[in-house]
Amino acid sequence: MQDYKKVYRSNNVMLTMGGDFTFQIAEAYFKNLDKLIKHTNERQSQYNINAFYSTPGCYLKALHDSNIEWPTKTDDYFPYASDPHSYWAGYYTSRATLKKFERMGNHFLQVCKQLSSIAEVEESFYEENLNSLRGIMGVMQHHDAVTGTEKQNVTNDYSRALHASIVKCEMNTKSALNQLTMEADSSKRAFNFNSCLQLNISSCDVTESSQRFVVTVYNPMAHSTSQYIRFPVPNYNYEVRDSSNKLIKSQFLPLPTPVANLHYRVSTTTNELVVYAEDIPAVGYKSFFVTRLGTADPVNIETPDGSATVTIGNEDFLVTFVDGLLSTVSIDGDSRKLSQNFYYYTGATMNNQIFANRTSGAYIFRPSPNTTETIIGTDVQIKIVRSDLVDEVHQIFSDWISQVIRIYKTERHIEFEWMVGPIDTSDNIAKEIISRFTTDIESDSVFYTDSNGRDMMRRKRGERETWEVEMLEQISGNYYPITTRIAIEDENYRLAVLTDRAEGGSSLIDGTVELMLHRRLLRDDTFGVDEALNETAYGQGLIVRGKHWVHFGKLTTQSPTLKARERLLQNQFLMPVWPFFDDVDTMSFSDWSSQYTHTHSAIGTELPENIFLMSFEPWKDKSFLIRFEHIMERDDDPLHSLSVSFNVSHIFPGNFTFTEVSLGANQWIEDVSRLRFKHEGSVRSTDKKVKEQQMDRQTDSSELVITLNPMEIRTFIMSPIQSSGGRTNSLMTIVAVISLLIIYLQNKS
Repeated sequence: MQDYKKVYRSNNVMLTMGGDFTFQIAEAYFKNLDKLIKHTNERQSQYNINAFYSTPGCYLKALHDSNIEWPTKTDDYFPYASDPHSYWAGYYTSRATLKKFERMGNHFLQVCKQLSSIAEVEESFYEENLNSLRGIMGVMQHHDAVTGTEKQNVTNDYSRALHASIVKCEMNTKSALNQLTMEADSSKRAFNFNSCLQLNISSCDVTESSQRFVVTVYNPMAHSTSQYIRFPVPNYNYEVRDSSNKLIKSQFLPLPTPVANLHYRVSTTTNELVVYAEDIPAVGYKSFFVTRLGTADPVNIETPDGSATVTIGNEDFLVTFVDGLLSTVSIDGDSRKLSQNFYYYTGATMNNQIFANRTSGAYIFRPSPNTTETIIGTDVQIKIVRSDLVDEVHQIFSDWISQVIRIYKTERHIEFEWMVGPIDTSDNIAKEIISRFTTDIESDSVFYTDSNGRDMMRRKRGERETWEVEMLEQISGNYYPITTRIAIEDENYRLAVLTDRAEGGSSLIDGTVELMLHRRLLRDDTFGVDEALNETAYGQGLIVRGKHWVHFGKLTTQSPTLKARERLLQNQFLMPVWPFFDDVDTMSFSDWSSQYTHTHSAIGTELPENIFLMSFEPWKDKSFLIRFEHIMERDDDPLHSLSVSFNVSHIFPGNFTFTEVSLGANQWIEDVSRLRFKHEGSVRSTDKKVKEQQMDRQTDSSELVITLNPMEIRTFIMSPIQSSGGRTNSLMTIVAVISLLIIYLQNKS
């Protein structure tokens, strides 16, 4: 105890017991703890120690009451290690397909929440189905779920449960969309509003088999948007029209050969249609009518030889390829180095008996000692596809790695859609696959990673901000969790790479950014899974497909700055439109366009550009839970980082009260009471004076104005006002029903 006390500032010392796979006979251990406390306290006069059971809350209050001035901490503990050779950086990437499915589940959960909220009639199954998806998404946040540190059978069960809950919530979205499109006219044909959950392998029965079909594009963001959507189609031309008969831009393109040839893909189509879905309303939808025409016109596909120089791009920038590989990017006539390739680290495969023999596993990332990364792309085959909507370069690096690099004509980022697997382990070599981007940015060992999609954390290779680190593992010791974004910069340029799921990443060489995409290992790391991370599917190694969005530019860019653009792009990447599909072979365009509502927005006006509608969902007693988030950090942008005020009654018009609650929505904001600690330095306290910003229960809509500061989230309950007018209307309804009943009885008599 005397040694413990040396590292504590107060005389309150916490002693913890517990640990994985230990202390499982609770009754026996508590009896022993009882004895330990008793006999310790019998010797208080000798040792001046008082031992007792406590709770985290009691311990925190005791520290507060000690009236000590505390240090502040703004860095974190990543990456952490349990011994000199065991950095827990493998789980940042482990089970990459489950990580993507989890993110897809959250995407659809937000869609389902919103549509369940804006449906005109709440059906009896809404709450059960929504709670089913809420529940499994909660389970997926477990530290042995989305992390990928569970056994394979458990992974399979998580996937099964998530899929089942998505299917349940599709009943809600189908019901809500039918209510909105049919305008309560039950005589009209109802639609299925199918979600094609395998669009990542370009598989969708509706679009592949229908002569005519409707695509309903739902936008969960509180800002209108224009985005590109893709779906598989057979070898025909198509036209896409909106309800006003306006022809919508679309393009027939070939699928990447490795995708079309996936042996488990239940589809014979080798093409896809790209549609530019413009002006999708905020928190709303827009529908498009797609008609199959004659046999498709041939697509112009270039197959240059390996040494050719190829350029693709749009009005904002161009990228150049040499020897099949990305080479440079040109912005405003200024050409800069930007290359990309795939590599793999050889995963350590050892006996784990001593620290130096640690194996790379589900938890641990450890390259084999005295090895360097191995390049995969040395002889790259390419095809170039150019169109009015998008330019693409299809690359094949090996039998198990391919990629499409795209530049859409209206976008200011480069899309990299990669496919990795089945990873070849026939040579008995464990492999950990990375994508590395190389620039001439002079980053001076510094890079930036997101903290769970919010603050960007400054990292410096080989260093920790608040303590001296002795690093025996120079690669994994510099790996960090990338949930949304990693960036490097110098005085002139900045590169950011956005991810579609959680991945491990780093900048191990100045001017580079790398992200780990997939892992296939041969031995367990003995931290609890008791299985090698050797995922298979359909009789072979698992195949993973995903995307990176690369944003590159000059730091002199005025508002919106590069950082602000990255923030806006990040939300678009993580919460894009969600397409629903319906076969309408038996319906004409005229009937469809004249009989249904084809566009709808659930909000009165859009939110400011830097405010994100984080939550909009049904709550209890016909109320709704709403969260607003200011997505910018304080120094991201001279304009977008300012505090923002807006009238919530303009966003959600109607007869409502808005009552502020805590972030977890379990306390009224006026009941939130936080302990205030003395602290060293002059950093801005996060313990704001809540009551000064609190918005009271309001009935005058002109006063429902709230303010958000950078990175702030505020939570509200929106409830229907039980006004006298409302009660009168209800009473009048009752009177009318009674009158009709009397008339009915009189007629019957």
